[in-house]
Amino acid sequence: MDFAREQRSLSKHLPGIAFVVVMHLVIIWGLVTMGVRAGLIPKGSLDAALIEDFKKPPPDTPPPPPPKFVPPPDFIPPPDITIQAPAPVNTIQNVQREAPPKQVVRTSAVIDAKRNCSMPEYPAASRRLEERGTVILGFLIDLDGRVLDSKVQTSSGYERLDEAARQALSRCRFKPATVDGKPEQSWSAIKYTWKLQ
Repeated sequence: MDFAREQRSLSKHLPGIAFVVVMHLVIIWGLVTMGVRAGLIPKGSLDAALIEDFKKPPPDTPPPPPPKFVPPPDFIPPPDITIQAPAPVNTIQNVQREAPPKQVVRTSAVIDAKRNCSMPEYPAASRRLEERGTVILGFLIDLDGRVLDSKVQTSSGYERLDEAARQALSRCRFKPATVDGKPEQSWSAIKYTWKLQ
């Protein structure tokens, strides 16, 4: 028994091919019917509809006549041009020199040593754990030397030490920053180092 010859037999595939052809015809008929009902395809021959809709182009219209030639006027007035003469080269002029800009004298805020400013107390837990390090704190100093705001700029590595230094130094009074001798609100940085003794 030759299996390949049996598979190539036309009689075996004929019903399948016929079914596919019939299905295609049914689908095409259905699409055309829906197109006619929807008004997309006009009833009757498609060729006839196209020939009916074709219109002749309108007859050629003659081009518009050229514009009439108007001669230019005999006299054209010259344009108004004003030329300023250059300043003479050898002249004496009074030159006023501006005063040099005044230098602004600025000073930074510093802790006022004359007023009470207690040093931060070492937290007991930090002392037991032998925590140490350097913290840099930023303080916003008001015109009268009081601390308005504070923040940790660089940590010592231990939050307990940072907070103890910030709270203690926030109670200190400062000499405010000045600009030309007048007090000014400004931020000032203070470095505090925690050491075990």
